[in-house]
Amino acid sequence: MARPLIISDCDEVLLHMIVPFGQWLDETQPVSFQLVGNDFAKAIRDKVTGEPVSPEDIWRYLNLFFDNEMHRQTPIAGAVEAIAALKVHADVVVLTNLADKHNAARKAQLLDHGIDVPVFTNQGPKGPAIQAILDQYAPSHAVFIDDLAQHHGSAADMVPHIDRLHLCGEPTLAPHIACGFEAGHAHARIDTWEHALPWLLSRL
Repeated sequence: MARPLIISDCDEVLLHMIVPFGQWLDETQPVSFQLVGNDFAKAIRDKVTGEPVSPEDIWRYLNLFFDNEMHRQTPIAGAVEAIAALKVHADVVVLTNLADKHNAARKAQLLDHGIDVPVFTNQGPKGPAIQAILDQYAPSHAVFIDDLAQHHGSAADMVPHIDRLHLCGEPTLAPHIACGFEAGHAHARIDTWEHALPWLLSRL
């Protein structure tokens, strides 16, 4: 008999990302990181000139971080326990927007924190990737969790029949990002696992 399926993002949902990324930049690179609002494009600045770095350099720094510094990431409060509780009732997979070369490292990273789940890597909108996962698992019901409103919009377009939870567990970022629930693309916006878990269990 088919089980329900949870499809969860990783960064800022299961693991902190921008805080350790910014700390690594400040400690080791010729740039500083200060996120004002949600404008990531201007958050990384040259330490000498104060000018924002180019988009190409942003991607270069992100790739360096995910190549070598993923050990700096720590779990969002309650995430490990919540995933363990959800696995009793549903299959759980992670859908993360990383290059495919980082798939094995992401799976190992999550396993080190006690989250043993299949990992799917993706680039761009997540709707098509969610559809492919649904085709593979054929669940009785599915719930998608992500911290970015645009991915809920993509999911709402491609797979409107699944439940969608907008969850951003990074408190320095959560107040500043666009809300998928307010946009009508997510069924709820809950930024703590303490409160998200009961909602998720009720949807299964």
